[in-house]
Amino acid sequence: MKGKAYRVIEDYDSDYTEPLVITKGEILTIGEKESEWSGWIWCTNKFGKRRWVPENYLEIHGNTCKARQDYEATELSVKIGERLIAEKEEADWIWATNERGKSGWVPLRNIKILKK
Repeated sequence: MKGKAYRVIEDYDSDYTEPLVITKGEILTIGEKESEWSGWIWCTNKFGKRRWVPENYLEIHGNTCKARQDYEATELSVKIGERLIAEKEEADWIWATNERGKSGWVPLRNIKILKK
């Protein structure tokens, strides 16, 4: 996955301006588990900040969970035609960097892989 190039085929505008940043071992409260994106859980940190977190990054214990790894919930707003370089994929989203050096999560349905 790391280093694959993608082209944006549909605009994506993030609803979130400030990311949730969590560290390995941090305890979070679980909110919604159901969304249009399976594999993501709505979590709240001890400061009350809420965002979606990949379920694979969490160790779930009832209505709380513990982060298995560091995570940043930054979503990247993108426009048709932009080129992105992917670093990782998780539950139908990729963590990518655009040509201006900004990074964040982008839905896979908004992009297509560039052929070499």
